[in-house]
Amino acid sequence: MRQSTSNIFLVRPAKFNYNAQTAVSNAFQNKVDLSASILREEVLSEFDNFAKRLIDRGVDVMVIEDTPDPVKPDAVFPNNWGSFHGDGTVILYPMAAPNRRLEKRPEILEQIKKRYVISKVIDLSEYEKEEKYLEGTGSVIFDHIHKIAYAGLSIRTHKDVLMDLCDILGYKPVVFRATDQNQQEIYHTNVMMCVSEQFAVICLESINDLAEREMVIHSLEHTGHEIIEVTLDQVVHFAGNMLSVFTKDDSELLVMSKSAYDVLSDEQREAMESYCEPFPMSITTIETVGGGSARCMIAELFMEHREE
Repeated sequence: MRQSTSNIFLVRPAKFNYNAQTAVSNAFQNKVDLSASILREEVLSEFDNFAKRLIDRGVDVMVIEDTPDPVKPDAVFPNNWGSFHGDGTVILYPMAAPNRRLEKRPEILEQIKKRYVISKVIDLSEYEKEEKYLEGTGSVIFDHIHKIAYAGLSIRTHKDVLMDLCDILGYKPVVFRATDQNQQEIYHTNVMMCVSEQFAVICLESINDLAEREMVIHSLEHTGHEIIEVTLDQVVHFAGNMLSVFTKDDSELLVMSKSAYDVLSDEQREAMESYCEPFPMSITTIETVGGGSARCMIAELFMEHREE
């Protein structure tokens, strides 16, 4: 099992917009003074450039079209509703916002099945009835090589669902709480943490409990990861929201937004460059309005390709 893959899918949004249902727990969302047509134009331009740059660099990208009806304002962030594992298991996750549950479209799985081997689908959506949520690789940062699941608890990351997931996958949970500058829970773990094969980018100062912080540090160091720290000020610009992906020639890219890259220090950039190629993307409108960044836009596909 590799930690990263060169096979991903993206969802091209049909009705991207500010999502009032998620804004309650996502402090990164902002309303902007743009008409619907201008907003759509800017977002699709950012998305298409994002997809094209990854494809041109040698990443195997499936682009799946969102459907305009029903409206799914956050469809561009597919990593939250599903994870796609090397043994062919697909996990579907319980989502906090009712309008985000609509993103779990069976036809997307059918499109993926045409290219990849899906052996079973495990749907955890029943937890939505209990108001217990776990939003995919937003809530959980997987270390696939060492079978560890890192999770910062929040209204969108419930411990009961996490434990169920870890039982299903055979992963060890590492659980903590992370807060922002205003001591508000960070809504998704992937805003403050990224784990690659050899290094981890993490905002340790967001973990206030020193015992929990030391537990996370110990786990990362024990698994041989160099820790590259980012600050809470940098997290505001999505400096923790990164993902390592491979190209077809086995080069490792660290995908992030331009805003995240711009706030990194020279020392942080050099540390990342010693392992991979930082790959910044301009997605300012998606970040500002959607409250999610580059990692959130990518769903990884670890399953085997179907034979032609």
